[in-house]
Amino acid sequence: MDFWATVLVLFRRWYVTFPVFVLVLAGAAGVYVMFPKTFVCSSSLVLTVPRDGGSLPADPKFPNPVTNPLVNVDSGLGLSASILIQGLSSAEVAQRVGVTPGGRTTFKVSNGTTNPELMITLPFVVISAEAPTAQEAHDVVARLGRIAQDKLVEQQRALGAPRATYLRAFEVVPPTTPEEKTGSRLRAACVALAMGLFLSMAAAFAVESWARSRRARRSGAAKPQPSLNGSAYPAGARTESAPLLRH
Repeated sequence: MDFWATVLVLFRRWYVTFPVFVLVLAGAAGVYVMFPKTFVCSSSLVLTVPRDGGSLPADPKFPNPVTNPLVNVDSGLGLSASILIQGLSSAEVAQRVGVTPGGRTTFKVSNGTTNPELMITLPFVVISAEAPTAQEAHDVVARLGRIAQDKLVEQQRALGAPRATYLRAFEVVPPTTPEEKTGSRLRAACVALAMGLFLSMAAAFAVESWARSRRARRSGAAKPQPSLNGSAYPAGARTESAPLLRH
């Protein structure tokens, strides 16, 4: 069946297509409204070295030159950020921030890139969280930021680094205002709409097929059915034979 024949069937069976289409729209709107909401929040940290650098001077009489931590980029910052990211991604940290396995609240800690080659070259720690409420998403990101500061100090203390050389996690972007993630809801509504349109067309063609079959049965019943001997009388009709003439 070509396109225009399909359109003709849909218009001819409008009393089926239109109500089903209205129900489809109502269903898609209901899916969009009832689909669980998800809010997203994020923050960013950058690791910096102290103003005096990452090492103590060999002679206290000749201190290290004072530099701007934001322009004093050390090759170890990326590796330190990667180690910190691994520590923040553990199950223990998830439990501390109130994230349970299989729950709707999730978080992710990365360096802001998906390229594995850049994992140990960028000094950034990007924290993002998704939760069913805006407040919960914001709280998870804020807790992870505080844990990141404490864990960075713990890692350097465990390695026995001089306290004057401790790296610092500078908060570049504080926890953002949570925003609703509408992509999942829109996809669910679009899927419901597509399925509803398919059902609408299926209902119209089902009614069309039933109507054609009914017309075919009626037209077949109205035609006379000849007998086996080729008589034009309808089947089952009784006829009287003419009397035989005797000569």
